[in-house]
Amino acid sequence: MEASLRSAAFGDGVPPDAPFAMPESPRGRLLAAIGLGARGRYAAAATALEGLRTGKDTVLASLAASTLASHRRQLGGHAAALVLDGEAFALAMTARGEPDPDGLDAEGARADALLGLAADNLGRGRLAAARRLAARAGAHTGNWRTRTRAGWVAAEIELASNISGAAIAPAERAWETARDRGACRHVVKSQLVLGVAIANGSSAERDRAEALVENARETAEKCELNSLLWVAYLVGADLRAGHADEYRSRSAELLHAVLRHADPCGRWLARESPWVRL
Repeated sequence: MEASLRSAAFGDGVPPDAPFAMPESPRGRLLAAIGLGARGRYAAAATALEGLRTGKDTVLASLAASTLASHRRQLGGHAAALVLDGEAFALAMTARGEPDPDGLDAEGARADALLGLAADNLGRGRLAAARRLAARAGAHTGNWRTRTRAGWVAAEIELASNISGAAIAPAERAWETARDRGACRHVVKSQLVLGVAIANGSSAERDRAEALVENARETAEKCELNSLLWVAYLVGADLRAGHADEYRSRSAELLHAVLRHADPCGRWLARESPWVRL
């Protein structure tokens, strides 16, 4: 079971046959929560993560807090995510353990917390703080997943700073890293970030951006990555004027479906967030 959950989280993106029993092992529960969050099933993910946050394994506790923070952030709750990422960082600083190929280890936990804190500050308009935290995370980029996430955050910082040209290189690196690993979910998000980064360039770059986003949308649909699918439709609406109304309508449908599977805190954060268009 854990092998299929790891593949769903960091590999081909295909979910295990449902319904499945929540694994007994803490690492299995973390992997299950990551996969559930990717599919927009935030309430089920939160239930698994809350138990892990108070567990004795500080690596998994830190990773659980970071994962829950990312789910809050995906629904526009940057302030709530900031608290969780702070918790994750405090836990990660004392964490020890064996290395993991996908960064589910002490080094990866420190990187996740720092990159999460950078993204939280970015979402709150604190660009200087976001840059400092992303730079600190650079010391912990020893695995493919961290390098991919670092690329996303670096690109998003440049986009928020209105320096889209500077966003392209880290977005390209993230996409290449995710493709080399064969990580479906990370490829999808990397395509979205890169598509946004090049969308304002030449006509050829805009055509490439459209192709990247459409491919991301199709893959997210196939793999049931609803946490990214509603975003892919929203980005696609900005790139394909002829489909804008259709795509925005579909995005809204998917977002409401995601919120039906969110916990009360997640739904409240989405309603209050200026980043989520309800």
